[in-house]
Amino acid sequence: MRRFNRSYTQRVGALDSSFLGMGMPLGGARLLYEIGAGPTTVQELRVRLGLDSGYLSRMLRGLEKKGYVAVQPDPADRRRRLVELTASGRDLWDDLERRSEERAHLLLDPLTPRQRDRLNEALATADLLVRAATVTIERVDPAGALARQAMQRYFAEMDARFEDGFDPGPIDPDDEASLRLPRGVFVVAVSDGEPVAGGGVRAYDGGGEVTAEIKRMWVHPQWRGAGLGSRLLRHLEGEAAALGHHVVRLDTRFVLEEAIAMYERSGYDRIERYNDNPYATHFFRKVLAIPVEDPRMP
Repeated sequence: MRRFNRSYTQRVGALDSSFLGMGMPLGGARLLYEIGAGPTTVQELRVRLGLDSGYLSRMLRGLEKKGYVAVQPDPADRRRRLVELTASGRDLWDDLERRSEERAHLLLDPLTPRQRDRLNEALATADLLVRAATVTIERVDPAGALARQAMQRYFAEMDARFEDGFDPGPIDPDDEASLRLPRGVFVVAVSDGEPVAGGGVRAYDGGGEVTAEIKRMWVHPQWRGAGLGSRLLRHLEGEAAALGHHVVRLDTRFVLEEAIAMYERSGYDRIERYNDNPYATHFFRKVLAIPVEDPRMP
């Protein structure tokens, strides 16, 4: 990994004080690119690029002084600041695109078509695995924007995959409350400001046994195959343990074969139906091992 980082940063010009001869380092060029990619706010830029707010403000002021960007309050919400390219900034953005394309050709042109395919496949795999390894899983309010986005995508996928569709029904305040402390939690994994995985765990009292129940576990289709699902499951088990539970239950539907396989690999045993979920066909239970991953630990 370190050898690749050294080699790649050198060959793409990331070490140059003037990235691609643009008269600015890589950090400024990347910020300019993100602003030109679409309407954005200072907050969105900070989240997307993972930058300290003070450092981002200094870079934006530098681009403003050069006449490349304009920062102004959002008319719809004066608390937010909109960032957009000026005409000069757009010209510079176009030049950045052209130079980036030329640099890519310098790397790819000596390769055969088969070598290019291998490189593209390898880079796509490396990109996915690195992003999956560095994404953070955080507790959020189940009624908050990130949780709602994750659930909307989860519901849409269920509707597309279930043979007769999926109807989540109206939002149930009691259901959301069960995913808040002290009864439960909801977590979301975010990458570039967008939710890529999420799920909840809550106390479940049924059949004479008080356990934790994992609900609405979802991973973005483009992120599957990188181990994020298994990582999210372990995290939710850790949340269950932190809530004081030693047993976890969950349900799923037969069409979600990859989820069923993951649960079985993770030590879940099939059990009889324990709830009245009309969409569920498979039911699982697991006794948590000690020690279990505790999400409260760094």
